[in-house]
Amino acid sequence: MQRRDFLLSSGAALAGSLLAAPRLARAQDAGVLRFVPQADLPNLDAVAGTQLVVRNASLLVFDMLYGLGADLEPKPQMCEGHETSADGLTWSFRLRPGLKFHDGEPVRSADVVASIKRWMPRDGMGQMIQSRLDALEAVDDRNFRFRLKQPFPKLLYALGKSNTPLLVIMPERIAGTDSYTQIKEYVGSGPMRFKRDEWMAGSRAVFEKFADYQPRDEAPDWLAGGKRMMVDRIEWITMPDPATALGALQNGEVDWWENPIADLVPVLKTNRSVTVEIADPLGNIGAMRLNHLLPPFDNVLARQALQLAASQEDYMRALVGEDESLWKTLPGFFTPGTPLYTEAGGERLKGPRQYDKAREMLKQAGYNGEKVVMLVAADVPTTKVQGDVTADMLKKIGVNVDYQSLDWGTVGSRRTSKKPVSEGGWNIFFSWHSGVDCINPAPYKGIAASGDKAWFGWPSDAKAEALIDDWYAAPDLAAEKKVIDDLNRESMDNVTYIPTGFFLGHTAWRAKLSGVTKAPFPLFWGVKKA
Repeated sequence: MQRRDFLLSSGAALAGSLLAAPRLARAQDAGVLRFVPQADLPNLDAVAGTQLVVRNASLLVFDMLYGLGADLEPKPQMCEGHETSADGLTWSFRLRPGLKFHDGEPVRSADVVASIKRWMPRDGMGQMIQSRLDALEAVDDRNFRFRLKQPFPKLLYALGKSNTPLLVIMPERIAGTDSYTQIKEYVGSGPMRFKRDEWMAGSRAVFEKFADYQPRDEAPDWLAGGKRMMVDRIEWITMPDPATALGALQNGEVDWWENPIADLVPVLKTNRSVTVEIADPLGNIGAMRLNHLLPPFDNVLARQALQLAASQEDYMRALVGEDESLWKTLPGFFTPGTPLYTEAGGERLKGPRQYDKAREMLKQAGYNGEKVVMLVAADVPTTKVQGDVTADMLKKIGVNVDYQSLDWGTVGSRRTSKKPVSEGGWNIFFSWHSGVDCINPAPYKGIAASGDKAWFGWPSDAKAEALIDDWYAAPDLAAEKKVIDDLNRESMDNVTYIPTGFFLGHTAWRAKLSGVTKAPFPLFWGVKKA
């Protein structure tokens, strides 16, 4: 029996025998929202790490200076607003009054400056700001300013973007932690405070409403507007087994399942007490990340060989299913349906797979059967499926695969290593990018090719980086499109990473919830529970 058939049959059987299943405490309390996240929460540092589950939790605990709205434009959040000098070199900001951290201390400009300085070295846009920075200074407790050596028109977007590393504001004493060292104290000024005393790694994380949080007057708008919490407590319950999560949602033991796998969506849709929707119309891009520092993938021929052998259709059918309205092959890096989408240079990802040619290219690259270490987060279906399909593909082209089945937290730690595979290093890992982060190069950490400053895999491509600079300088959309065509072509030739396809995902919640918003991340403000 195939994996998909097994899950469907077991899901249907489970739906018919829920009364006999052992149960968690039922989610009766209207003040408590129980949520099943995409993966276990390993930490709450959205600067030192880039895992989306960390970003999502951090948005509850920490607040942002600006926040991305549904129109993809940054809007004031902690800031009242800003002023910009005529030459574009001085940006002055003023904080809203009454902002407090969870320890009762007021939010000061000194905290903001320290938080920005911790974030800048880790983020692509932050690095661009840093290279242009003359001074970043706290004028007084509520006012701070950037003084630049050259204009950076996208500064507000950098402050409010939703992808990691995320610019969140923390107390100065915590923000003084080195950018590459995880913080140990989780004190923010967001609408919820983290209950560290109730945190059980691998099982549960708890957040409670921060009574002194003062939401903005506007309606909520993704990461902007009024973040009004309608529940007193949010419990994140880790359930790596999809059948367990299905049963818990069906039984009412949890209220919201962030990412139900496609195999079980038909079962959920038969339950009148459950609502199932596409989580985010901008979707996701699957990602196979190759380590450019270690053999064999330090050789571009070896990377291109995998492009010829990787079948995006296989990835998408295994991950999403046969409904082709939910996925598409993607011979490019940018989000389909958005203005900069292009397939320029994507020929190696199109057409029948060329296993013989891929095997020959590996040989030309000097590969001779050495072990290729593949880190696979088995507790996250999106990464597990990509790992399984890739393992099969690599065996077809003669690669000696060392498939290491790990949890997502361990993969997040291991992928930071640049050591040889004999010392705990790696060759391949899997992730995915939210479509909202792939609409252009500004928020897109996966497209960066800045060597040691790039995302894990550390691709280095001076031509691609120059094209990204050209995009920032482009005067209009037509010029941007020309640059993006060239960037897509160059990134495909250098194989910055291998997209495994574009896919839409579902989210599901009990009918007793209202106010759930379609977005690239779970938004809890405005969500009510009857």
